[in-house]
Amino acid sequence: MILSISDVNFRYENNSVLSDVDFQLAGGELLAILGPNGVGKTTLLKCINAIHRPHAGMVMVENRNVLAMRPDEVALCVGYVAQKNETAQLTVFDAVLMGRKPHIRWKASERDLKIVDSVIQRLGMHKLLMRFLDQLSGGELQKVAIARAMVQEPRLLLLDEPTSSLDLKSQIDILSMLRHVVNDHNIGAVMTMHDLNLALRYADNVLFLKNGGIYFLGSTNNVTPEVIEHVYGLPVSMHVVQGHPVVVPTS
Repeated sequence: MILSISDVNFRYENNSVLSDVDFQLAGGELLAILGPNGVGKTTLLKCINAIHRPHAGMVMVENRNVLAMRPDEVALCVGYVAQKNETAQLTVFDAVLMGRKPHIRWKASERDLKIVDSVIQRLGMHKLLMRFLDQLSGGELQKVAIARAMVQEPRLLLLDEPTSSLDLKSQIDILSMLRHVVNDHNIGAVMTMHDLNLALRYADNVLFLKNGGIYFLGSTNNVTPEVIEHVYGLPVSMHVVQGHPVVVPTS
């Protein structure tokens, strides 16, 4: 298993956010974490990455205890793409190269540069190389953030709402790219999302959070209208369109 979560609990002061969260993630698997606003999706992602320290529980990445590792050690096996990425007077090449920081000792090696070039070519970003971050669109910035995480050569990729505020084409481009990366490199990926239809289309499994715990965890094929209604408090119907499940509110 790439990732194993056992009995993770987290609270802000006296406010319990996550309770007894357990799940596993295999290589080549893309998991979408879903649920209403404020249910703890981003908090869970940050607990996996040790940005937040759970008050109880265990987070293992390929049998290594993430919570006992230094930040630079975590960065060697876990890539994290935040919901919002800062723009700066950095070129795309320099921004992506920064993802190699956990591997670089004195200066970037020939191997570091080859890895950066390989990821940039793979993601079709070669035309952006010398552009500055503050000149990029939202979709282009998101590609840079994913590329920076990928050059870390992580076994686990975490993405917080990777399609937030993107237009429809950029959403499809980002998720299609992510799907290929997970498959081709046999890594694990966990993403938080609000768009049920995109999650059901691109993820292998989904995890619905409710009241701080896991309400449903399973294949996208096993998600029912009843599950969605119980999580969101909204009746829906589900249909198959061109082979993909589509959720439609009914009230």
